[in-house]
Amino acid sequence: MSAEEFLIGAALGFVAGLLAGVFGVGGGIVTTPGVQHLLGAAPIEAVATPLPIILPTSLVGAYTYARAGEIDIRAATWVIGPGLVGTVVGALLTELVDAHALLLVTAILIAWTGMGVIRGRHAAAAERPPAPGWGYATVGLVTGIVSGLLGVGGGIVMVPAFTSLFGMPLKRALGTSLLCIAALVVPGTITHALLGHVDWAIFLVVTIGVIPGARLGARLALGAREHVLRLVVGSFLLCIAAAYGVSELAQLLSGRG
Repeated sequence: MSAEEFLIGAALGFVAGLLAGVFGVGGGIVTTPGVQHLLGAAPIEAVATPLPIILPTSLVGAYTYARAGEIDIRAATWVIGPGLVGTVVGALLTELVDAHALLLVTAILIAWTGMGVIRGRHAAAAERPPAPGWGYATVGLVTGIVSGLLGVGGGIVMVPAFTSLFGMPLKRALGTSLLCIAALVVPGTITHALLGHVDWAIFLVVTIGVIPGARLGARLALGAREHVLRLVVGSFLLCIAAAYGVSELAQLLSGRG
């Protein structure tokens, strides 16, 4: 690896970590295309290599939120088990379900919840009773299925679900999402590693940037005012929804043409 590729990889990791810390996602939305187009990895390596990168990313972010008391351990406990099962189910369903149609529906739901986050409709979370464990388990199962089926980060499902369905404060939803992602990414990481799909040199270089990026992103989110954070996170969700929606709608239309 050249010095230029080293710097690009570290910068890519820093950006991915920053996004993870601020938005409670794994960072794969940046690392997957970056690893392929900027670092020249093969397509399968671009899919597989971000998985082990997500682990330190989410753990560093979750640690920062935990120190601030912004992780719901009870919610994470209920989410992780069903989420792990869901990732396996989602992977098995890839040959049976129209992923483009499902992702289009997911994009619509993300857009709707993104608007809810911006409006602050669920800000008065402290007035709500604790959510039932089966509710978190259901979110975990759905998150796992969507992640396994579509290869998208679980954070774009969990953060809106935590805030919209259960009224969890946004910062706590971000921290809890990162903790859950750290667990949910393990099966895929092990599988791809055993198959030899992971480029460990790229992993090490990108991770150098990921760790300070995730730390800084989480600290920025924790220091932000609630209404500012809601605007930023909600806008991010709307952008993700628009990107997925346009892409998948085009795929569906082209398939019919």
